[in-house]
Amino acid sequence: MTTPRYAYLGPAGTFTEAALRQVAGPDEATYLPQTDVASALAAVRSGEADYAVVAIESTVEGGVTATLDSLAGGEPLVILREMLVPVQFTLAAAPGVRLADVRRVSAHPHAWVQCRRWLAAHLPGAVHVPATSNTAPAALIAEGGPLPFDAALVPPPAVSTYGLEVLAHDVADNATAVTRFVVVGHPGSVPERTGADKTTLVVHLPDNEAGALLAMLEQFAARGVNLSRIESRPIGDALGRYSFSIDAEGHITDERVGEAIMGLHRRCPYVRYLGSYPRADELEPTVHVGTADADFVGARDWLRALRDGSAT
Repeated sequence: MTTPRYAYLGPAGTFTEAALRQVAGPDEATYLPQTDVASALAAVRSGEADYAVVAIESTVEGGVTATLDSLAGGEPLVILREMLVPVQFTLAAAPGVRLADVRRVSAHPHAWVQCRRWLAAHLPGAVHVPATSNTAPAALIAEGGPLPFDAALVPPPAVSTYGLEVLAHDVADNATAVTRFVVVGHPGSVPERTGADKTTLVVHLPDNEAGALLAMLEQFAARGVNLSRIESRPIGDALGRYSFSIDAEGHITDERVGEAIMGLHRRCPYVRYLGSYPRADELEPTVHVGTADADFVGARDWLRALRDGSAT
């Protein structure tokens, strides 16, 4: 069998790689590190990779816009699985650097946001030097030579991988921070329903229509489908035009979810299905009275009987 190829945000040691290892170890797959999320998804679209592992949501910043925007357009891709990774950082530097020496800190923008209160308390006035990933500055430190920063916020495993010196452990404003990652691939067979699933969609609203957002949300509410995430993103073609990125509880083969998606298709000008897949936390949704599969099937059978005159 051909070894599956996974594109992910590299270099080695990132939280994305930690998420990838939950799916397939390095002896089971070919790891293809990329410089950013867009490149990882582009590798799947071009055929360079079979799958991509990318961050999609964090408890600190919400949706990862680079992922949401890339999935919302272009050649269709779907989410096949999700993984959860706890996130804390280590402040590290080249051997010989002291905490008192640090004036410039390299960090991925998401890492900086998740640690800014800690940095303000321990390194007041420190300047942020943006990095393309959480381990990119660690790799630069390991290469030696002049650096545009004094220290870096990196995942704890990167310390030993790149031979860094620890200046501070457990750097984070939120000790329980978690990032949600997803495996993305080409459309095909939908993963089997588990009973604890999630369905992701992108939906555009009709233009200049009062109550359009309410009408869209009613497609879910009327069928008992809870939304675990909804975020607006600019469509990009004009000011004031937004799409909605949505995570709905349930699987597309659930009657209530399928009915809601059909309602969106009737009501909204653009609906992109981004997959139904098992929830990483395995939480099953609450199914309210009248919204179980049997309720929808029974109601259709009753209507059919009314139409053919066999019921009153």
